[in-house]
This record gives sequence, C-alpha cells and structure tokens, in this order.
Amino acid sequence: MSTMAETTPDDPSLLVICVDSNPSQGILRRNPDALNSIINCVTAFGNAHLMHKPQNKLAVLSCHHNGSKFLYPSPEKSLEIRQMDGQYEFFTFVEKSIKFNLSELIKNAPKIVNNVESMLAGCLAMALCYIVRVKKAQPIGTNLISRILVVTGSEDSAHQYMTYMNVFFTAQKERVVLDICTLDNTLVLLQQGCDITGGHYLKVPQLDGLLQYLLWIFLPEPSIRSKLALPPAVKVDYRAACFCHRELIDIGFVCSVCLSIFCKFSPICTTCSTVFKVPVPIKPKKKKIKT
Repeated sequence: MSTMAETTPDDPSLLVICVDSNPSQGILRRNPDALNSIINCVTAFGNAHLMHKPQNKLAVLSCHHNGSKFLYPSPEKSLEIRQMDGQYEFFTFVEKSIKFNLSELIKNAPKIVNNVESMLAGCLAMALCYIVRVKKAQPIGTNLISRILVVTGSEDSAHQYMTYMNVFFTAQKERVVLDICTLDNTLVLLQQGCDITGGHYLKVPQLDGLLQYLLWIFLPEPSIRSKLALPPAVKVDYRAACFCHRELIDIGFVCSVCLSIFCKFSPICTTCSTVFKVPVPIKPKKKKIKT
C-alpha cells in the first residue's frame, strides 16, 4: 500500500534513522563490539543521504532499554570539532555528534541484570513528532519527502502492539514511509508497518555487508524504488496481539467498545471496563398439543 504523493527530483528529503543500541539485543550479547560497526555503517549511510542532494535533512535517534535520545541533531550545545584532512567538515560534525551523544547515553544509562525490551515504539513516535515539526517549519509549497529507517537486532514486542499500530497509521496519514532493517530476528509487527506505509523490510544476511545493504536498498527514495531491482517483498503476517497475554493470535474476542483483542472470553473488558452479558442459551418452548 503506497502513500507517497507526487514528487520531483528537486524535492528535499528528510531521513530519520532509529538505531537500536539496547545491550539486551541478541546480536550485541553475542558480540558487544558489533555496535561500533553498526554505528559506523549508519553514519556513512546518513552522510551519503546528505550528499545525495544539498537540501536533504538528517536526524538520528538511539533507542535504548530506558528510553530514546536524539544523537543528531544534538539538543545540547554544539561540539567543538576539528576538521579532519580529506573529509568534508559537515560530515565530520555529523559523525562526531552521533558517536559522542551515543557514548553519553550508554554511560548514563542504568545497568541492567536481565534482558529488557528496547523502547522502539516510543522511538518511532519521537521520530514522527520530529518529522511533523520539521514539515511545519518548511516554506509554504515545499514538498518534503520524509521517511524513517529502523536498524535493530531486537525481537518482536507484543507489549508495544498498541503503540506500534498508532505509529503505523499516523505515519500513513502523514505520508511517512517506514523502512525496517533487522539484523537478527524476523519482526512480524514491523513488517505490518512497512506494508501499511509502503516501506521496505529487509533482514540482513550478514552484518559485514550492512553498509552495502543500506546503500542498495534504503538510500534510493521510495518514489524510484519500483524502477530498481530490489529483493521481493516478504509475505506479511497480519495477526494481532491479544491484550491479555501479549501474544500473536489467529482467532480472538474483540471488545465492541474499545476494539481491544483477547484470546479468551472475558465478561469485563480489562481496557475500558465494559461489562458484557454472558449469552444464555434460550430453550425452545414446547408446543402444546391440541386435543
């Protein structure tokens, strides 16, 4: 389902990248040094997007186990960056800002003992709010192409199902394309978001080729992807997650008031507290025999 409006090659493009830095990810538990490689690839990809057109815009967010934070543009005061030989000064500023803010986020994050889910749905909501704010600041008549790219190695989170659905349909309404690059697991819920917004979903076969996959699949703007030889779209699983156990189900019970989904019948909706009457089977009346 595509939501893209008619665009021209001169239209500016805003790319918001959400990077999952949660240490509970399986890919980081197996190889803690992989985060440095992922950040380097994401930074190079972001700079390639800025280099594509001079009016392009970039934002990078980090999704951690205790919240999300902007890595670029930095909400704090600007860093003093010395220009590196052979590198464009602005690209150096982007790279140093991302790495410095990420190191501060990891350093100040509370330590965890057990595995904790990434706050990815909240990170997507922050990205949408930022896109809407940038759109409102654009001159009248400017068509800003906006999209979100998620780079994560976390598993699916049915606990964030409602937030995910709100983000997906808000992105569809705002004509924001959602792309997903998963590094480790198959993400059913995020596949739904890609299909709803007209984005692309990719599970990277190997981490060593992450930058090549980012440049090949996600650097082209959505309006021209149909003309490229890209991997075929995956079959989307549109199962919903029940509100009682947060598990994906095939058949369930839906509250007629708030549309909450449950895997088992309950006389009281735990979401809106609506009380339902238990259907009682009516016994057929016996017909009187005429004498």
